[in-house]
Amino acid sequence: MYYNKLPSGEYIYLLLYVNDILIASKNRSVINKLKKDLSFEIEMKDLSETKKVLGMVIKRDQKGGKVSLTQKRYLKKVLQKFNVNGDTKSASIPLAPYFKLKATMSSTFVK
Repeated sequence: MYYNKLPSGEYIYLLLYVNDILIASKNRSVINKLKKDLSFEIEMKDLSETKKVLGMVIKRDQKGGKVSLTQKRYLKKVLQKFNVNGDTKSASIPLAPYFKLKATMSSTFVK
């Protein structure tokens, strides 16, 4: 993972896993510039907005300013493995509003 703080105070993130690149930022023009710069260095195919990464489905609510990740397929596999039937109830558990993720919380962040 690579991240950089922009002069505007916003961040841009580049996540690389094998041959997949995920770029995230609030600033679309910064994303486009990074994609253009990278395309001079490596062969790339732009698959547009990401809907799935590493088995997780990404859902966006741009008006509400929310992003959610789900792993329904993985959970179904786990439930099948342990013979849990489909009669169970699901629950949505959002991250508490006061909880803020920071780069210092993980030793895996690389700048």
